[in-house]
Amino acid sequence: MNIPLLPRRAFLKTVAGAAATAALGAPFRSEAAAGKIKLGMDNFSVRALGWKASQLLDYADSLKLDTLFISDLEAFDSLEEGYLRDVKAKADALKIELYTGSWSICPSSTRFRKDWGTAEEHLTTGIRVSKTLGSPVFRVVLGSAEDRKTPGGIRARIADTVKVLKACEGKAKDANVKISIENHAGDMHSWELVDLVEEAGKDFVGVNIDSGNAAWTLEDPLDLLERLGPYTNCSSLRDDMIWETSEGASIAWTAAGEGLLDWKQWVARWSLLCPSVPIQIETISGFSRGFSYKKAEFWKDYDKRPEVLAKFEALAKKGHAIPGFKAPEGVDKKVAEQDYQKAELARSIKYLREVIGLGLKS
Repeated sequence: MNIPLLPRRAFLKTVAGAAATAALGAPFRSEAAAGKIKLGMDNFSVRALGWKASQLLDYADSLKLDTLFISDLEAFDSLEEGYLRDVKAKADALKIELYTGSWSICPSSTRFRKDWGTAEEHLTTGIRVSKTLGSPVFRVVLGSAEDRKTPGGIRARIADTVKVLKACEGKAKDANVKISIENHAGDMHSWELVDLVEEAGKDFVGVNIDSGNAAWTLEDPLDLLERLGPYTNCSSLRDDMIWETSEGASIAWTAAGEGLLDWKQWVARWSLLCPSVPIQIETISGFSRGFSYKKAEFWKDYDKRPEVLAKFEALAKKGHAIPGFKAPEGVDKKVAEQDYQKAELARSIKYLREVIGLGLKS
């Protein structure tokens, strides 16, 4: 197809206008961002409210979200089929897609709990719940950074997790539910999570990508996205503020647009690597954690890759210390925490919708 060329003066005027618009901070609109990538929330963002599924759906609707990720089974009043079908019916009426999840399925993890029986029973329950609710995935985790210190290290815990996944492979495939493993609380580097997925079977296992947790394995979130994006089938995202300390770095999670993550670049890569996956926000803010990676003993439990660490350190050089959350004087601490969590989520959604251009709903 022949496209007519603009006269030189008109071309320069167009370029100048585009530059001026960018300088004024106009919304970023790639074809994918402006109406193709769904926007949602992870219910852990408002954990202090203690809301159940119906209340969470009402809140997601008030924020005009496309998806709701209920990432723990405790948020359901019941796991009986009739109740779950009612939840799905409400979600359908509100035009909100449900994503579901739970916690550790690694029987040897320090985070594993027997609330739902054995690891296999836990995963089987989650697959059934996901199928009834119409969730394309069931999110689970291995554990946390503490598992890196256990006998055999994180590779032994990965092997145990793979066994559980393979034991439930047929059930997941029969239900047409993919399992989604999160990079959770510093448990796995991104390349270790890729190995887990490949060993278990990427035809039924994928990744729940967590941009905040990337920093807890000393990875640049954008670098992590490059590795995990092709495997991603769910998300729990937030921003990071990272700053240098004498022993390494401190990390604080923030609302989207208030940290160091370049969301325009993130969405541009997302639209190529996993465009059908919703961007779901899980704000966890108000505190910081130090990582003493300049001490040699730190690397006893982590896989040091200089090229990866260099990207993380480049981020830390751009950052600055930020204060933690503290309830105002005279305000009930629980109420203050609830209001704080809602505000962090609301600002994130507003930024991603109005500045980045995400979401299908106006």
